[in-house]
Amino acid sequence: MNITDFSLDLFSLAGRRAIVTGGNRGLGQGFALALAKAGADVFVPGLHDDDGETAELVRAEGVRYAELAVDITVPGTPRTAVARCVEELGGVDILVNSAGISRIADVVEFGREQWDPMVAVNLTGAFEMSHEAAKAMIPQGSGKIINIASLFAFLGGLGSPAYAATKHGIAGLTRAYADELGGYGIQVNAIAPGYFKTSITEETRSDPERNRRIIDHTPAARWGDIADLMGATVFLASRASDFVNGHVLTVDGGYLVR
Repeated sequence: MNITDFSLDLFSLAGRRAIVTGGNRGLGQGFALALAKAGADVFVPGLHDDDGETAELVRAEGVRYAELAVDITVPGTPRTAVARCVEELGGVDILVNSAGISRIADVVEFGREQWDPMVAVNLTGAFEMSHEAAKAMIPQGSGKIINIASLFAFLGGLGSPAYAATKHGIAGLTRAYADELGGYGIQVNAIAPGYFKTSITEETRSDPERNRRIIDHTPAARWGDIADLMGATVFLASRASDFVNGHVLTVDGGYLVR
């Protein structure tokens, strides 16, 4: 592409079909809405019921929305989810692996009871969804897979070794898939959010000492709003990022520079 060929139309997702795991709440809902605002149809597989809020938000953008109540940690379910997206929307062009859970405990208290479900959701679920989506994307010679990592893909895991381990794993999975799928016209990248205002972080934000420690460590001097992630999502899902592959993009208000 020549510089004269560049256009803001490259950021449009009109006609694209996107799967967003965990898209019914929190950051996932923001990813789903960002893609819808850019013109993509959205399919959400997951367990959480938001009383139709995500469907309403997405359809208000004039695009199609479909969902499927499934547990992506059950073997074979990711295949069903991708097949249903193809059936409902006609194909799959974008996958956002945003389903995730967190468990907090001191290291001596953190056992398999906490470890196993986090690995199943945060890492194995993303792997199986990517595996199935890739099989649908390879024949068409294009596709975008966006994994959701974390600052803990770069840091230690105080209070949650499984969370840190799975997010380090997501970074590795991103690079491995990017290496193999790049030749098929598929880009695989990750977004690593910093500290954001969600229900998961409510307890931390309500603790004055912990809240102040995070804000003081963040050059932006605030917690992130979900809207702060939407631009990065559209960029990595669009043709504007066709030469970006295997990258973990931090959206953290500068947290990692301190």
